[in-house]
Amino acid sequence: MPSVVVTGASSGLGRAIADRLHADGWSVTGLSRSGGGGNGWSSVVADVDDDASVAAAISGAVDKSGRLDAVVTAAGWGLAGPAEDTPVEQAKAQFETNYWGTVRTIQYALPYLRQARGRAVLLGSVAGVIGIPFQSHYSASKFALEGWAESLAWEVEPLDVRVTIVQPGNFRTGFTSARRAVMVPHESPYAASVRRAVEQMERDETDGADPDQAAALVSRVLAMRRPPLRVTVGPTGDRAGIWAKRLLPYRVFERLARGSLLGE
Repeated sequence: MPSVVVTGASSGLGRAIADRLHADGWSVTGLSRSGGGGNGWSSVVADVDDDASVAAAISGAVDKSGRLDAVVTAAGWGLAGPAEDTPVEQAKAQFETNYWGTVRTIQYALPYLRQARGRAVLLGSVAGVIGIPFQSHYSASKFALEGWAESLAWEVEPLDVRVTIVQPGNFRTGFTSARRAVMVPHESPYAASVRRAVEQMERDETDGADPDQAAALVSRVLAMRRPPLRVTVGPTGDRAGIWAKRLLPYRVFERLARGSLLGE
């Protein structure tokens, strides 16, 4: 039975992915700070912000299964607020989980993935391709992940390890209620705009896709002999935004995107 570690497995896309992979015949070890979840799969308390915690969890998963064939990094959270008003410490915390948490998980897993000629699936975001106003540091963490994953993929492909970054759009998960908000003074010139933008984000997420859609995609990617480096999943409009940015003149894309991103 192939073995996989899924981070952020207590809720949201991580939970859906862990459940789906277990149903598809994987030996799943789900990592999260709460240790919650576990519909037939192993649930382990681990914090991706901490080196020792990640190292122990990866080692424990290998001890349990005797090997590690894949890692799916789904741990992450959102931070909303104006770039000007966001304290650097909050921005650093965003990167610590979304970017560095993924990096350290993959670094500890790679020796085992090399042995198994395994797979690394990293959850990025549409926000890692299109900068989202009033989620600047969330977008920045996902943009950084895009560059790191692309570089990593070139490095490990000769070793028969395949890397895929999944770019989800809006999904109905606890990500919405767990979003952290920067304190914005009432007199701030951004106050009205950030309120509208966050309300739009919440509507889009509440009306988003079923998390099992993303989970099914991850399962298919892991089954591919030569999986793609990048793949999008979610509502058609979100996915179309990525193609629009790639293909349209930027000023045209900007006019089209402004209303949906700012709630105007």
